[in-house]
Amino acid sequence: MDYVSALLPPVVMAIAFVGVIVTMIKSQGGANKAKEDAAVDAVLQSAEAARQEPKAHGA
Repeated sequence: MDYVSALLPPVVMAIAFVGVIVTMIKSQGGANKAKEDAAVDAVLQSAEAARQEPKAHGA
């Protein structure tokens, strides 16, 4: 009976890990992909614009 209690936590963690991976794969793409891509593009564009702004006081 000790082997059951020794194997139970790794088996439960393996099942949970597989569930997380499956959920991540299923959530890729779909209807929200365009909105997510647009949001990321907007953030990257604003960060790039802020990085390229000339410094006003020669910092």
